[in-house]
Amino acid sequence: MLTRREVLAASGAFGLIGPSALAQSASLPVVATFTILADFARQVGGDRVDVVSIVGPNGDVHVYDPSPADSRKIAAARLVIENGMFLEGWISRLARASGTTAQIVIASAGVTPRTDTGNTELAVRKGIDPHAWQSVPNAKVYVANIRDGLIAVDPAGEAGYRSRANAYLAKLDALDAQVRAAVARIPAANRRIVTTHDAFGYFGLTYGLAFVAPAGVATEAEVSARDVAKIIGQIRRDKFPAVFLENVSDRRLMDQIARETGAKIGGILYSDALSPPDGPAGTYIDMVSHNIRELTKALAP
Repeated sequence: MLTRREVLAASGAFGLIGPSALAQSASLPVVATFTILADFARQVGGDRVDVVSIVGPNGDVHVYDPSPADSRKIAAARLVIENGMFLEGWISRLARASGTTAQIVIASAGVTPRTDTGNTELAVRKGIDPHAWQSVPNAKVYVANIRDGLIAVDPAGEAGYRSRANAYLAKLDALDAQVRAAVARIPAANRRIVTTHDAFGYFGLTYGLAFVAPAGVATEAEVSARDVAKIIGQIRRDKFPAVFLENVSDRRLMDQIARETGAKIGGILYSDALSPPDGPAGTYIDMVSHNIRELTKALAP
């Protein structure tokens, strides 16, 4: 039988060794504001991270209303990843309320912002378009920032983070080449698209397509009859070849536009959120691949 002294010594040894070993084997808790950022974090973090997204699949980050459960998630996180560029108007308040000590990564840091588009959605964000991830070269900047954030809070995992990031960046290079090849098959006259949410400006600038949200419709507000009339008028006047709906927009609006103009309705484009994992856009790479397929189906001969 162990003496009291031996029991205390054993207990002390467990207290020093046991938690340390557990800490090394436990997944790093990471919170991302929306699904696209969460996917980047999983690609870089692998099994070493446990990533949760505050806004879920097909959710609209623009109008999201955080819950007490979200505050608890952030409080428990070691790393919080947000887009920046005034996208998540609610995240600063949520982080303060949670009392979190997590490190914050601004995933878009270093991206050249698209500004002064005249769109009403952007006006509430100091004229800055926050949808920078729609350009694959910008997505590579996001990945590098997330990699560096993970290394900062978990230096022991640096080699794995760098290795996984490099492998994923190579996949993004291949994706970028895929998009450029697909756009090259679209006649120049057809490279004009109407959308109801101004989320594809960076994609258009990078790949030579013109995305127009004629009424400057924001997902934060209800679309008025006047907004719809502007959209319909511009489609008729400028003869846009196709109109697309985003997965965070109201299908009824697109149906009305189709009835009024006879415009060709393309498939659904994923803009601010991924689909559920079993959907067509369960990862960022799947999302971009899906979008370019839908665009070429509608616009290429």
